[in-house]
Amino acid sequence: MIRPRRSIREKLVTIVMSTTLAALAVSVGTVVAYDLRSYKHALLNDLATQAELVGHMTSAALAFDDARLARENLALLRSRPSVRAAAIYDEKGALFATYLAPGADSTFPVRPAKGGRPVHAGGTETYVGSGDELVLYKPISENGDLLGTVYLRSENQLMERMRDYLVICVCVTVLALFTAWLLVRRLGHTITTPIDAITRIARDVVTRRDYSRRAPRISEDEAAELVDSFNAMLTEIEQRTRALEDSNREIVRLNEGLEARVQERTAQLELANSELGLAIDEARNANQAKSAFLSSMSHELRTPLNAILGFAQILASKDMPTTPEQKLEFSGHILKSGRHLLTLINEILDLAKVEAGAVSLSMEPVLLAEVLAECEGMIAPLAAARGVRVLFPAAPSVRVQADRTRLKQVLLNLLSNAVKYNRDGGAIVVDCAQPAPQRLRVSVQDTGVGLTPEQVAGLFQPFNRLGQEAGTQEGTGIGLVVTRRLVELMGGEIGVTSSPGVGSVFWIELAVAGADGALPAAPPAARSAPVSADGAAPGQPHTVLYIEDNPANLRLVQEIVRFRSDLHLVSAPDVHFGLSLARSQKPDIILMDLNLPGLSGFEVLAQLRREPETARIPAIAVSANAMRADIDRALALGFAYYLTKPIDIGQFNEAIDAVLSARMRTTP
Repeated sequence: MIRPRRSIREKLVTIVMSTTLAALAVSVGTVVAYDLRSYKHALLNDLATQAELVGHMTSAALAFDDARLARENLALLRSRPSVRAAAIYDEKGALFATYLAPGADSTFPVRPAKGGRPVHAGGTETYVGSGDELVLYKPISENGDLLGTVYLRSENQLMERMRDYLVICVCVTVLALFTAWLLVRRLGHTITTPIDAITRIARDVVTRRDYSRRAPRISEDEAAELVDSFNAMLTEIEQRTRALEDSNREIVRLNEGLEARVQERTAQLELANSELGLAIDEARNANQAKSAFLSSMSHELRTPLNAILGFAQILASKDMPTTPEQKLEFSGHILKSGRHLLTLINEILDLAKVEAGAVSLSMEPVLLAEVLAECEGMIAPLAAARGVRVLFPAAPSVRVQADRTRLKQVLLNLLSNAVKYNRDGGAIVVDCAQPAPQRLRVSVQDTGVGLTPEQVAGLFQPFNRLGQEAGTQEGTGIGLVVTRRLVELMGGEIGVTSSPGVGSVFWIELAVAGADGALPAAPPAARSAPVSADGAAPGQPHTVLYIEDNPANLRLVQEIVRFRSDLHLVSAPDVHFGLSLARSQKPDIILMDLNLPGLSGFEVLAQLRREPETARIPAIAVSANAMRADIDRALALGFAYYLTKPIDIGQFNEAIDAVLSARMRTTP
């Protein structure tokens, strides 16, 4: 039997579809199997944790035969909707207390007839799967004695998750195969069209003896080489045929045509070589820039680390005794170097966010006078330390279109550079002018050593510290890079003019907001409205609950609170224990990490606000997430303060004192 001939396009489609299907089957199957396995372990561990917590809370009720207390403890499972039913059996297997979720089946295992064993006696943890439900029996023991058994019946969401994954896998497979088919249909012609054209033209040439036909060239690959070779073959045959008719004229014409083609190919080759040389130069420059960036970053980061680790080793060494004054001095060096290292990391992260286009701006009409006043208050101590006079203009009443926070960051960077690279006892002059009706220019002029034209040309490059030699000034040298990008993102311009020995003038230009622009809202404060709570008795220390899963962070807060006699710290290493302590202890303040396992800090806060006994307790967020969006979200959801890690002890104490003062003002 003769098999039907399959075209190259059909074979190509078959290969691509088969490969896509095999890859999808392996990858999706592996991911789904791993996720289901992990989900099952997580489900069982969560159920075991709940059973252990219930058993721990009801052990006293079993010991004192207090069924009411056991039922109250079981009622706490209302916060876990997945738990459909729960029960406590005593050591004899008799039903002691029960809990049913709304709509749940009220059937519970009972003790068999007289003389039979108790329900799951033996003191071992047992899981029983029954369709859409998962049952756990966990013994309650105290001092090696079996007090009873915890029975938990929970929804078995594994089957539903498997069905969802099956639907997702089918949809993904169908979509991937359809996409692959579309791509093959769309792009396959680059492979099959030249071959089909050669086959068709070869058939016509054999049939009609027409050597003037040519196959089209539509790509730059092996198929194009095949087309060129085939066309060249036809050309040669055509040339030889014509040579027999008119050899002299054909030879001259072919020579001219060949010479023109050689020149054209030579010109194309020269152009290609030139473009290749430019690409190689660009790649070399990019590699050198990357190496310089990494070398400078390594140097700048290791410098403060050297001081931190060196002084820490001295303080921790038993062979190098130090006096209290030396300990204080070394601790100061460690603290200063740590803050400098944090500044370096923040600048590098700012540059990475700007380069990646991940900076989001809130453009609004900003009153320039307010921003300049805030900058003046922040730069004055730094300038006074070096005896530098800072002159600000009279408060301009104009508004500019900008992001208030980023504009303040830009101005502070220019002002701090003007102080840093100024001469002792020098001066800084801040000026505002309107070079155009809808443009406002803010300039910062210093009396430093100035810059040469070569230094100005490379000024806005990463790790170029205003032309200073490495080690003469602290910093990464990327502040001006971030400043320029931020100004450009706000639709402005930045520039500099400098004279060696005289000083420099850095300026930015921004668009002037419309006359009807509203006064921008004040930037979000690091706290919300005061939150009242049930305070401690007069003379008694205030109870502070800290929910934190990291032991090192927990120890740090314990050491900070240890120096305050007005505070008493209780801690919880996980969410569920923390919620239990909040209900039982009713602390005056709750400190909470946001990235907690199981539930996030936002979910824990929402649960505390839903319960009347904890709804009025103020909460302070303590997190390593330092993005403005994260801080605004936390304050909007009800946190009283937001402290970022690494913790600043002064800010920590200010936040605690502010919350306690607010509580005392609002408590009758």
